[in-house]
Amino acid sequence: MNEKLGLIFDMDGTLWDSSENVAKSWTIANEKLGYHRVITVEDMQSVMGKTMTEIAEIIFPDLPLKERMEALEYSGNFENEYLREHGGVLYPQLEETLKELKKKYHLYIVSNCQSGYIEAFLDYYHLWDYFEDTQCFGDNGLPKGQNIRLLYERNDLFDAAYIGDIQGDYDATMEAGLAFIHAAYGFGKISHQVPKIQSLPELIEVADQVLE
Repeated sequence: MNEKLGLIFDMDGTLWDSSENVAKSWTIANEKLGYHRVITVEDMQSVMGKTMTEIAEIIFPDLPLKERMEALEYSGNFENEYLREHGGVLYPQLEETLKELKKKYHLYIVSNCQSGYIEAFLDYYHLWDYFEDTQCFGDNGLPKGQNIRLLYERNDLFDAAYIGDIQGDYDATMEAGLAFIHAAYGFGKISHQVPKIQSLPELIEVADQVLE
């Protein structure tokens, strides 16, 4: 069968958990900006999957819009460099799973993150060879559903599934018109019955069931 099949991954709660080091980086950035607010892991986990604009409203609620967006940009850039140096926590057997999946599927990433975040992840763990294309909110300001569809069409895929962990990932995938696989080990629950995995290696079998 020659049809081009894709697996499109979410980042946070699906490929890795960066919340501890993201929280550290944002706390340092806040200090540098003079806001002196400690950002906790719980703060960051509560906003994972949201767009950067939404995160700015939650993390910097008391700032005027202009200052809020400036703080967001500074914190995001600082975060990227911090993660490029310190990394995060990969979910178990990620690279082994990607290596096996790549024998059969074309692999991609779509995230609501800022520009540079996906690149920091790929740089730190040297995973560039596994992914053919990426797309994020920070690059074009589009919501995740549109970005999933954009990547799908740009890469001339015959069929694809999106792998994510929260309800917003499911909703975006439905908007894009693709199949969804729930990374149930991540940060959220899904209000619909969907194929799910409790660990990354399970994706090898579940992807076959969903796409063939």
